[in-house]
Amino acid sequence: MADWILGFMNSLGYLGVVLLMILENLFPPLPSELILPAAGFAAAQGKLSLPGVVLAGALGSVVGTLPLYYLGRVVNEERLVVWADRYGRWLALSGKDVRRADDWFDRHGPRAVLFGRMVPGIRSLLSLPAGMSGMALPSFLLYSAIGSALWATLLAGAGYLLGSNYGAVEKYVGPIGTGVVALLVVFTVVWIVWRRRQSQAR
Repeated sequence: MADWILGFMNSLGYLGVVLLMILENLFPPLPSELILPAAGFAAAQGKLSLPGVVLAGALGSVVGTLPLYYLGRVVNEERLVVWADRYGRWLALSGKDVRRADDWFDRHGPRAVLFGRMVPGIRSLLSLPAGMSGMALPSFLLYSAIGSALWATLLAGAGYLLGSNYGAVEKYVGPIGTGVVALLVVFTVVWIVWRRRQSQAR
């Protein structure tokens, strides 16, 4: 995959970086931990510039968040509350739980988006609750852009410094994303079991 990514960027330049980062948000098996270090390596070879790579990476990342953000806006809090009250018992989820989660996101949404854009495994998924909570689009774009630019700078800079060894970034950062997703799955299962036992005890 690394060779294909390099070939794609060599053919399309900065546009290739933008398109790959858009796809990364919609198709997680295509990780930014591989795309951006490869782009940084291309910059080290003089084929691209490092600032241009960071800008293209951040732009593609922000654009790629919009489909899930708008999907969240379509679903929205009220529809999810109705769904949770009707079918949520199978997941030990109620409309009150949804409203509590939405209240939390209303208070901490900007920070969640800013820092979440730098966490492998959940970078893209945060767009859904942002849209569902009705987070204003300008605010969402601003914090997404800052977080995405920091992430792009870190990964592209690592690829630039590591040169032909840029693949080491994905080797070490990739498992972090897998670990984050695994922890979320475990947490969700434990939460569902706990809630069901609570409801049975009443």
